[in-house]
Amino acid sequence: MSSGAQLDLVDAATAGYPGLSKGMVDGKALDKLESVTDRASEDAFGPNGEIYPTAEELQTLRRVYGKINWMIYIIGIVEMCERFAYYGTTAVFVNFIQQPLPTEGPFPKAGAGGTNGQSGALDLGQRASTSLVLFNQFWSYVMPMIGGWLADEYWGRFKTIYVAIVLATFGHILIIIAAIPSVMANPNGALGSFIVGLIFFGIGVGFFKCNISPLIAEQYEESHPKPFIRTEPDGERVIVDPGITISRIYVRYYMLINVGALVGQIAMVYAEKYVGFWLSFTLPTILFLFCPLLMVVCSKHYVRRPPAGSVISKATKLYALTMKGRFSVNPVTTWRNLAAPDKWENVKPSNLANKPAWMTFDDAWVDEVRRGFKACYVFIWYPIFWLAYGQMNSNMVSQAATMKLNGVPNDVVNNLNPFTLIIFIPIFDKLVYPSLAKAGINFTPLKKVFAGYVCGMLSMAVTAIVQHYIYKLSPCGDRASSCEEPPNMLVWIQTPAYVLIAFSEIFASITGLEYAYTKAPRNMRSLVTGVFWFTHAFSSAVAQAFVPLADDPLLVWLYTVIAVITFVGGIAFWWNFRALDKEDDQLNALPEGQYSAGGETKTKEAKA
Repeated sequence: MSSGAQLDLVDAATAGYPGLSKGMVDGKALDKLESVTDRASEDAFGPNGEIYPTAEELQTLRRVYGKINWMIYIIGIVEMCERFAYYGTTAVFVNFIQQPLPTEGPFPKAGAGGTNGQSGALDLGQRASTSLVLFNQFWSYVMPMIGGWLADEYWGRFKTIYVAIVLATFGHILIIIAAIPSVMANPNGALGSFIVGLIFFGIGVGFFKCNISPLIAEQYEESHPKPFIRTEPDGERVIVDPGITISRIYVRYYMLINVGALVGQIAMVYAEKYVGFWLSFTLPTILFLFCPLLMVVCSKHYVRRPPAGSVISKATKLYALTMKGRFSVNPVTTWRNLAAPDKWENVKPSNLANKPAWMTFDDAWVDEVRRGFKACYVFIWYPIFWLAYGQMNSNMVSQAATMKLNGVPNDVVNNLNPFTLIIFIPIFDKLVYPSLAKAGINFTPLKKVFAGYVCGMLSMAVTAIVQHYIYKLSPCGDRASSCEEPPNMLVWIQTPAYVLIAFSEIFASITGLEYAYTKAPRNMRSLVTGVFWFTHAFSSAVAQAFVPLADDPLLVWLYTVIAVITFVGGIAFWWNFRALDKEDDQLNALPEGQYSAGGETKTKEAKA
């Protein structure tokens, strides 16, 4: 091919692509031109002139992050406000439920104990506080399943988020009413208002959580759906990878979550201690109202996906069809049938002689559903991880109250967790993960989750050791929780446990959100994200079985048992998914399927 012909082809095929231009016609540039001409017949160019990599280039070229636009950060700020409201409110639940009203302090009737006093309100004890805190976690993380279903099938993400805000605000108001001093004077009335408030609060939180995280990643994916090649200033050709870019988006999103959590928790704990619970419940509610304001003001800039109609029922019918005839009285035969590699291939529309009327989608959508179910299989193991994580906001808060506080509120110490996350998330984002990639180490999502299990196990081991020394050094022995004199142990000895929990979140919690988004069918992302959060709810239900251990003298056993379960669960998780780990790139590269709710095919995103 002549140089002139090559230049004409470059002009036609790479318009708008800065990596190749008319001046690149000799030396190494000629190889690039030939590569471009080879792609011309392969539909390997994007709508903006970007060059999609070949299979060989996907294996050989270095991968880099794409640019994150400002709208993604705006949505992150919305979630930051919501997390301030959630964690600022729940940070004082343990003391509100467990501890009695103080007899001294700046505002004892409002529950404020002051510098040397213990704040409290309902005086229901540690087991009751653990149970109600676990109920709140369970309820808040069951609701994402329902919110995800409503968003994907009927309302869309935006309407579901607005409904969530209304319901959560009503719940906030009822919780505030429970903390009014005149209401707290009647503990039964305060408890009733508090529990009803928790129900509405949890519905709003759940509907919000399952929709805001898919929404943030969709803002990037809409303009960058596939990996493409970019030439760096030094001439190196690299792949701009949406997969690792979405991973970075979730890392930064999670950092904003923890900024909100840290500020909310610290501020409200001190509001509780020096003014009263009514203030620590009111201020988060006020900030929560910024969520709808930011959503409405910027709504015309957001990328939106319309609800997909009966997508959940069709996915369920498709899964049932894959299972048809695969069960046997012989368990070995059943196992082999269920593990058969062709079970999804056999139910693709192109392979069925008599296609059911409900099968209004193509083969590619079947592959997407298969990938989504694989993600759900991964999430089945998450309750074991959350079991260790859940101790941070319940029993570890109570453990802090048994040590020397020196004027620090016992329920402020767990802010070491978001504080650690804010420090280390940028370190992992900018240094650790890029360094591993440059070294050729593919730290895949499932490897990260396994690392999260290990850190969770170590955190519980540290907590068990701390509890052992509390019993050993307390004047009351293994009745330390009811002892007026604390052992000679500063509360900051809990620091390593909270740091390890933070590391476990970086590895497993952030990765779970990323995995839910990248592996779900594009019209089922809210529901699959809801499945991810439901595992937290299931873990809270399982944790109820450990409530009998959540009191003296059994607390060492509580933390030790959870550490062992987390360790065994992590080993089993990796053994079960080590083969799936090798498929990650192929699963991410699946094309978007054609899906119809019965009328118009829905594949494109719409801008509001």
